[in-house]
Amino acid sequence: MSKHYGILFMGAVVCLGPIGAQADQLADVKARGTLVCGVLGAFEPFGYSDLAKRELVGYDVDFCHAIAQRLGVKAEVKPVAIEARIPELQQGRMDVLAAGLGYSAQRAEQVDYSSGYYISQHKLTVKVDQGFKSTGDLAGKRVSFTKGGITEGFVKASVPGAELVGYEDTPTAFTALAQGKVDAFSVSEIVARRLVSKLGPKAAQYEVLEPPVGREVWGLGIRKGESGLLGAVNDALADMESSGEAQKIFDKWLGAGTMYDMKRSFKIEPIKG
Repeated sequence: MSKHYGILFMGAVVCLGPIGAQADQLADVKARGTLVCGVLGAFEPFGYSDLAKRELVGYDVDFCHAIAQRLGVKAEVKPVAIEARIPELQQGRMDVLAAGLGYSAQRAEQVDYSSGYYISQHKLTVKVDQGFKSTGDLAGKRVSFTKGGITEGFVKASVPGAELVGYEDTPTAFTALAQGKVDAFSVSEIVARRLVSKLGPKAAQYEVLEPPVGREVWGLGIRKGESGLLGAVNDALADMESSGEAQKIFDKWLGAGTMYDMKRSFKIEPIKG
C-alpha cells in the first residue's frame, strides 16, 4: 500500500470510528451530573404539579430522585404526555421514563424495562348493600368499565359469564354503578379508591373487592441497548427495596393516612415477560 493510500485509509477509519461506537448513556449521565427523568405531569399521585411548591411531585417523582441519588447525580424531572413518552425516550430527550409504563411484549420491543417498581391491580368496586363479598360473586353479573383500557380483558378472564358494559369515560362507568345500572365497576384499584374517597360520607356505601381481576406491572423505561444504565437503575431499585425506601414512598403516597389507604402487596423484582 502506498503512503498516499495509507493516509486515506487511516483517515477513513478515524471518520468511521465514532459512527460505529456504542454510546454509553450511563457515562453521559454521570458526566452531565443529571438524570433526565420523564414522568406524567397530570397523573396524581404518581406525577402532578404541586401549585404551592411550583414543582412536580408524586410517587414516580420520588423514585426518580432516589435513583439519581444512588447514581451520584441529580434528577431533572420533566413532564411528558402519555402519547409522547416512548418517542421522547427513543429520541434521547429523556434518560429514564417513570410514567405509568405498564409492561407489554409490544412495548418491550420499543424500550428496555427495569425491574417492576409498582403493580397496578385492577379490582371490582361494588355497593355494600348488594351483598357481594368477593370477585367470584360477580359471575354472570353486569360489570362496567372504561372503553379502550386493559381492564375489559381482565374481567373476561377472571369473572365467568360477566356481562361487560363499556362507557366512554371512567366517571360515567362509575356513575353506572351508583345508579344501579350495573352490579360492579372495574378499574385500577388506585382510581377506584380515589373515586370512592371523593364521595365523603357516602364512601361507606362502596367496597373494593378481593381478589384482583388482573394486575399490570410497571417498570422504568430505558432506551434499547443501554445495558449500563439499565443495570445501574436495577441496582438502585434493589437497594431501595432492601433499605425500605421503596416501602416508605409507597406509604407516603398510597398507604394508610392517604385517601387510597392501600397496602403494598408486592416487592421490586425483575419483570417476567
